[in-house]
Amino acid sequence: MLRKLITAAVAATTAGTSLLLMPAANAAPEPSVQLGGVHDGQVTLDGLTELVIQRILIGDDVAASKYFSGKPVDDPVREQQILTSVRASAGRLGIDLDATAAFFQAQIDASKVVQRGLLADWAAHPDKAPTSGPDLNVIREKLDALTTQLLAELVRVDHLRQSGLRCDIALVVANATGAARHHLDPLHRRALRTGSAATC
Repeated sequence: MLRKLITAAVAATTAGTSLLLMPAANAAPEPSVQLGGVHDGQVTLDGLTELVIQRILIGDDVAASKYFSGKPVDDPVREQQILTSVRASAGRLGIDLDATAAFFQAQIDASKVVQRGLLADWAAHPDKAPTSGPDLNVIREKLDALTTQLLAELVRVDHLRQSGLRCDIALVVANATGAARHHLDPLHRRALRTGSAATC
């Protein structure tokens, strides 16, 4: 029954959308999704998923920076700082600490999917590699800003995240529309699945 409901939701959402999606790197800028959205009187995961995708796409810049700096993909000190910070924020915001930490661990893992995929591709095909590496400190400022937005969205959709089947369906719909809107390629769609693993 769950599979049928999810399949129907995806079909309704993606009707008329080409299955041949352009790679994210070649996609034209897309209009922003308004956060805190409500559709037909129901809270959706569209805003949360949009922020997850934005964070995933910043992973391209992180990979480019590390390509030139030679820094490893894994950064356990930085990762622990993020998780400690979001747990503290969750306590102040009144949402579950463990669930919040798990959600942000999924975002960290999703970024690693992108970084490892791109670095492997650039190693195999140096002609595809970037010609410059962004400042990692500037990138981290963008990620910190996204963390604040993600926390706000987690508060907004907290009840939906605990609703079981309804959350599962909302997530599939949000991921399908988000992936199509941003023309995500297979690597970034895989990262989206990883980043969504702890949403519901």
